[in-house]
Amino acid sequence: MIKRFFLVLIVVLLSACSKNDKPAIAFYYWKTNLKFSKTEKEILKENNVQKLYVRYFDIGLHPQIQNPIPISPIHFQENIRKFEIVPVVFIKNKVMLEKNPDLEDLAQKTIHLINEINEKNGLSCSEIQIDCDWTLESKDHYLKFIENIKKLSKKKLSATIRLHQVKYFKKTKIPNVDNGVLMFYNMGTIAPDSLNSIYDRKISEGYIKTLKKYPLSLNYALPIYSWAIHIRNGKVLGLRSKLNFTELKKDKNFEQISPIFFKVKQSNYKNGVYYEENDLLKTETISSENLMEMADDLSENSTASPKEIIFYDLDEFNLKNYEKNIFKQVISSF
Repeated sequence: MIKRFFLVLIVVLLSACSKNDKPAIAFYYWKTNLKFSKTEKEILKENNVQKLYVRYFDIGLHPQIQNPIPISPIHFQENIRKFEIVPVVFIKNKVMLEKNPDLEDLAQKTIHLINEINEKNGLSCSEIQIDCDWTLESKDHYLKFIENIKKLSKKKLSATIRLHQVKYFKKTKIPNVDNGVLMFYNMGTIAPDSLNSIYDRKISEGYIKTLKKYPLSLNYALPIYSWAIHIRNGKVLGLRSKLNFTELKKDKNFEQISPIFFKVKQSNYKNGVYYEENDLLKTETISSENLMEMADDLSENSTASPKEIIFYDLDEFNLKNYEKNIFKQVISSF
């Protein structure tokens, strides 16, 4: 009985300790040329960031022959050897929707290009991350591709997971990876309505309660980016990234008609984009309050604290919208 009592006590104490271990702060880096600005360096230092998830390249289909090809490989212009680097490969779902893809060949070429980039830049990695929003139609090919990557790379493997893949995991299945990263953003539809497609708490509530049933260990990725949706005659023309909304308020060609909508007063070009008179720009942003709300909801619905919170993405344009200690505030919720 005494032995059993002490065994239970040790388990309880270990469990309590693990809950008190706060997640590490990490970032995604999603630009083609990797070079840190002064602000980016300061944020990395102030938050004791040890790990960066760097997009190495995308995989899409060649427009003519419809074969998988690498798109926009990363170029390093910065010495980042002091960081633990996780190469991230984004695979477009249409690649996995092909009828008879050679998945082993694709895995071999993917690993070869990762190794080539590492060797060229004097880097090494112990983990690879695959980013793909697979569907019911593509899941069989995607799961086989993951198996091939795991077998051939002999490295730790992680995969991005979307909310619908958590809620319906029995249908969408779970990739054979060491852990997943829940992408807690891009929840809604890009539309001319007043809803925020990046984050909507009402939408997340329909999925987040299923987190406790999800069998795969998860870290969480949270958004720190913004964009504007360009609308003409009620139809979406596209996304406009890196628009300075403070400057937009001062631009005589635009008029703010609501907290999130700007109207084009006269036709003009801005940042290389043509805006026609009466076009609308719907701004979608993530506030510090949104981030804290996300962290609280995730913490409340998790069975275990994540090891990392990964912010998407490290870019001075995004960072200047937040107070310097926001990242530490967020992880304090776990």
